[in-house]
Amino acid sequence: MSAQGGESTILIIDDNAETIQLLAAMVRDQGKIIFAMDGAAGLEMARRQRPQLILLDVEMHHMDGFEVCRRIAADPDLPHSPVIFVTAHDSTESELAGLAAGAVDFITKPLIAPVVQARVRTHLRLQAALQSLQGQASRDGLTGLYNRRFFDERMAEEFARHQRQRDLMGVALIDVDHFKLYNDHYGHQMGDTCLKAVAEAIGSGTRRPAEIVARYGGEEFVVLLPNSDWAALEHYGAWICGRVAALQLPHAASLTAPHVSISAGLSAILPEPGSSIEMFLGQADRALYLAKQQGRNCYRVAAEGAGSHGP
Repeated sequence: MSAQGGESTILIIDDNAETIQLLAAMVRDQGKIIFAMDGAAGLEMARRQRPQLILLDVEMHHMDGFEVCRRIAADPDLPHSPVIFVTAHDSTESELAGLAAGAVDFITKPLIAPVVQARVRTHLRLQAALQSLQGQASRDGLTGLYNRRFFDERMAEEFARHQRQRDLMGVALIDVDHFKLYNDHYGHQMGDTCLKAVAEAIGSGTRRPAEIVARYGGEEFVVLLPNSDWAALEHYGAWICGRVAALQLPHAASLTAPHVSISAGLSAILPEPGSSIEMFLGQADRALYLAKQQGRNCYRVAAEGAGSHGP
């Protein structure tokens, strides 16, 4: 099982169709099987499918398994899925070379079904346990969203990726309007319940794997919106404000609306030399300030550079 509780994905990379069929038959009850018949296709498949485990042939044409494994370990756009080498060589030198390339285990040919199944099962369990621990460390205790530390790490990764691919990325800073007044009026326990409800509304609205929603601090949330231009941010800003308003959580102490509402500031950037994450978040923060200044319960989108716009 994957760390998310769904079916694990096992990627088989081998240039021999019979070996792929044999391995797939042996482990098909342990997850979804996908395959590629050369190293380059395997790397692309790993990027797109993000498997929990990779069974990798050592002896392949064009790019051998050692090189594929090294590229998986070195490429920040590739998931660091555990790699089990499948090889006819059982020498100490071959094992050392495989471990140096980044493999976690070996399966030697001829393939023996109980051995293959046991090793795959073991590493899937280890991977699930590791991902579970990482997931717990990256979550906010109250809302269950990602925490600030995790967001900062992913922001840095996505900023670098968008810079390499020369693509726009967006971010939204979201603040619950008059939350101090809410706490004063209803008490901190109800305040926590309110934050959980708002967090659920924002978090359940993420639709793409690379989108990240985090609790940024107190009553403030942040959303990373990859591959998003200003038109996409306009759409998201209107949609997320409406989504929280639709909760119809009473807020008798609000100076803005009879229900809990949010203000949002959004910005997009094309990462390039001279730009920075601080600049990017600063634009969104200024747009959030403008939304609050202009009445709250609304969003504003920072224009390219300075300035902002919105309804």
